[in-house]
Amino acid sequence: MNITGTIDRPLTHDPKKQAPMKAATSEPVGSATPDFTTSGAHASRQNRTREMQLIPEAMARAHMHERLREAEAQRPAERLLAARRMQRRAERASLRARRALAIAVMQ
Repeated sequence: MNITGTIDRPLTHDPKKQAPMKAATSEPVGSATPDFTTSGAHASRQNRTREMQLIPEAMARAHMHERLREAEAQRPAERLLAARRMQRRAERASLRARRALAIAVMQ
């Protein structure tokens, strides 16, 4: 028993079980969107759902990469500050050594 439904009374209301829509023959070729299959529509819904579920993960990964880039950019500045600090410390130690030597020579 092969009963087909009509537009007013479809065989089923489940869109996945309905036949795909065909373009009208009166339209010029390429004017309408191409035919689609229900399995393709289902797959695109699945992909969209999967992609939407992965959006927070992708955002977190991008956020982490941005933080790593900022940390890499800060490292040279921190090294420069540490080098200047050590240079001042070395200069003070040099001055103390000079004073100690001058005092030792004067006596």
